[in-house]
Amino acid sequence: MSSIFTKIVNGEIPCYRVAENEKFLAFLDITPVAKGHVLVIPKQEIDYIFDIEDALLAEMIIFSKEVAIKMKKILPCKKIGVTVIGLEVPHAHIHLVPMDKLDDMNFAKPKLSFAHSEMEELANQLYST
Repeated sequence: MSSIFTKIVNGEIPCYRVAENEKFLAFLDITPVAKGHVLVIPKQEIDYIFDIEDALLAEMIIFSKEVAIKMKKILPCKKIGVTVIGLEVPHAHIHLVPMDKLDDMNFAKPKLSFAHSEMEELANQLYST
């Protein structure tokens, strides 16, 4: 059975796309812990990040860095935090979270919600940067 992320890759479920190449997709998290929270996934469905072949994992980190640099230009924050949890969806993914303090990376706190128009505008800004 395909993961929700595979369905996003295949265009079966919409997303707020911020970057993409032939191997990876980055999109806004719809249940973010901070405004501008992005998920980076391999287009190939792989459950566990450490099951990703080394060369592909290196490319994924570099792709994530490129996305984080774009995020930092647009989003007011001190840094872009990076984490891999991997329990929520059985498809490897990296969280990129704008942060000013450590608590901004607290995934146990209530998730935020933003209007569709705000998410769309932010995604378009990031995609065009």
